[in-house]
Amino acid sequence: MNINLPNFNVKNLVKEAGSTLSRVVQLTEEKLGTTERTEYDTEFQNLAERADVTKTWTEKIVRDTESVLIPNPQNRVEDFIFEKIEKSKPQRLSNLEHLALAMIEAGGDFGQDLPYGQALIKVGQAEQKLGQCERDFIATSGICFTQPLRKFLDGEMKTITKERGILETKRLDLDACKNRVKKARSMLGQQNAERDLRVAQSEFDRQSEITKLLLEGISTSQASHLRHLHAFVETQVRYYKQCTDVMNNLQRELARLGGPTPYAPINLNEEENTNANSANVNRRHPTDVNADQMRRARVLCSYDAKDHTELNLNANEVIFVTECSPINADYMYGKQGLLKGLVPRAFLEMLDDESFGNSSY
Repeated sequence: MNINLPNFNVKNLVKEAGSTLSRVVQLTEEKLGTTERTEYDTEFQNLAERADVTKTWTEKIVRDTESVLIPNPQNRVEDFIFEKIEKSKPQRLSNLEHLALAMIEAGGDFGQDLPYGQALIKVGQAEQKLGQCERDFIATSGICFTQPLRKFLDGEMKTITKERGILETKRLDLDACKNRVKKARSMLGQQNAERDLRVAQSEFDRQSEITKLLLEGISTSQASHLRHLHAFVETQVRYYKQCTDVMNNLQRELARLGGPTPYAPINLNEEENTNANSANVNRRHPTDVNADQMRRARVLCSYDAKDHTELNLNANEVIFVTECSPINADYMYGKQGLLKGLVPRAFLEMLDDESFGNSSY
């Protein structure tokens, strides 16, 4: 019976074992502080630190993004396993889709002719559309953002880590050769040690250049990551726009249903305009008020300020007020001694028909 044994090169094994031993000794002496070590130049150290920071934060961004896209950790583990074994991921319903099915089925049981049943079905159908929007958003975000970042970590960053490990090995060999040159006692031993030192120095320099080129490529990778980030933001904008459209359509459908308690749609545009007007009022600082525009007003009843932009008012006190710019239907600007701020128009009774010019207050 013929048995094919592995072809071991004993000489190479002995040589590798000797190199490993010398590296261990060198590393141990460095830890103990009994020998010197070759330090990398400042530029290389900065590049290495930037690579470490990039790796750490990219890993965290990928993890956190996947947590946002797929909150269930069990589902993330399942997807990871199916990806590694190159199998298609299982099709599972999202929480929105489960809710949609429950609402539609409940609406059917309650009665499609009744207001509550009709509303449940309409809302369930909208939740189905939201679930599909969410599914598309998750898939697109993975393609345009998380997958490219993970590919960077599994490809380029692993190569950099590998080459840095090789460089550290070459550095240990170089320092071990330097120590052998110092400890050589015979002429022949000195010559052999110096020859080994030249070889180790050459290998270290070559590996240092290779690793440095890879580290400098991090800047190009970050520029690519910026493009992926922009694509992710665009995907989010489209997703939330689709969700807004679905909910606006749902509001219109619910309003058309009528019933004993008809639905009153919420107009988000009006709320935004109201907030914008309020912000415009707050943007005008009290110090912008012209004294010639002030008028006297008596406070009808006490008022507690809602925030730092308003004044506290006491009943029957007299303050000076002027119009906001632009004019606000609900508020005026008031001066109360050295204090200035917004005051509600409804709490005031004007005492002067015209501006109170050049008054000392």
